[in-house]
Amino acid sequence: MPIPFHIAAATTMPSRAGQCMYAKTEELRELGPAVPVKLPEGLTAWSVVRGETVSYLLAHPDVSRDVTRAVPTYEPGEVAWLAPWIDLQNMTTKDGAEHARLRRVVVPSLTNRRIQRLRPAIEDSVHGLIDNLSRHPAGASVDVHAEYSYQVPTLVICDLLGIPAELRPEVLRVFRLVARTDDLTEAEATQLNIDLLAAMGTLIAEKRSRPTDDLTSILIAESEKEDDPLTEDELIATLLLMIGGGSQTTINLIDHALADLTRCPHARQALAAGTDPRPIIEESLRKDCPVMNLPMRWALADIDLGEDVIIRAGEPILLNYGGHGRDETINPHAEQFDPDRTEPQHLAFGLGVHRCPGSNLAILEAEVAVTLFCQAFPHAQVIGDINDYAGPTFIGNDLLELPMQLRPTHDHA
Repeated sequence: MPIPFHIAAATTMPSRAGQCMYAKTEELRELGPAVPVKLPEGLTAWSVVRGETVSYLLAHPDVSRDVTRAVPTYEPGEVAWLAPWIDLQNMTTKDGAEHARLRRVVVPSLTNRRIQRLRPAIEDSVHGLIDNLSRHPAGASVDVHAEYSYQVPTLVICDLLGIPAELRPEVLRVFRLVARTDDLTEAEATQLNIDLLAAMGTLIAEKRSRPTDDLTSILIAESEKEDDPLTEDELIATLLLMIGGGSQTTINLIDHALADLTRCPHARQALAAGTDPRPIIEESLRKDCPVMNLPMRWALADIDLGEDVIIRAGEPILLNYGGHGRDETINPHAEQFDPDRTEPQHLAFGLGVHRCPGSNLAILEAEVAVTLFCQAFPHAQVIGDINDYAGPTFIGNDLLELPMQLRPTHDHA
């Protein structure tokens, strides 16, 4: 049965990240507190980009992450591209006690103390990637996305979760595709969901038979301590969440932070000299939020947003996290990358009970990756316009490549 929506879409959401998505965000901001937009497979949803409204709905008691509460007639797989985002039974798709139960088994593996102990291992991995980059001759074009930004989080998350070497190519393949919103057919999206579940099922079986001290084994052990242990589907969904949240979003963060720093010599030089990287990472999270539009939230009751906009019960809500950070009423001069900005406001890790528990890991990886890169390549320059490399998605702030001259033949710094 189709997901309900009571009025026609006012516009279509483009499946293109970068400046295309930012331009659409500003267009939607002018149209109202929420705007009905057409999404793939004929789905219509409320797009919310104004910062104040995004925060309001994130904390609203009548806004749920659980589609089954809002649309009891919904059938899993009904919208193929959306299925990985709303059908999986993990802490991002549940509320209240169910959310707390699913979150409780994840938190012990992601405490800040445990994460900070990973710094030496992350630094070793990054130094190895830097060594590989250093082999390119001066003036050469190097795809820093493929050879660096992509490698850092995927190496870390695969090691943390104990994903065997033979399973890694398949796991990373499906995660590269899951956020695409314009170049997968319905049949391909359905098959992708099947492949995701199969890869995780294989990993869980491996860790049950040969547990170690990796996060997958810890997750299984923590679940078994519960009075109501996670089901196989819930374990799979939670692992998918940890891999997805610990890879693509951090890749996007590193990509954009590096690109922004090439246009900000004083910040790059400060990093190379050993200054605290945290303010730079926070500003990058604000300006180029790794997740632009996160599917999906659902109205449990009618919500009046004013300006003649009423979200009806059962209707989907697409919150624009990047729109919040780019809202001039929240962050003045929002399009500018300003590492000296005082307390940049962003929702890159969510808000409230649904705040991402892996935020400390993402920030640590980005701090290490960006600092060591700037120390090794203080004059690196992006080749061309970064928007030309934007990925085919309205969900993530993805880049398909990031060509750079690591050691330009002429000093542009």
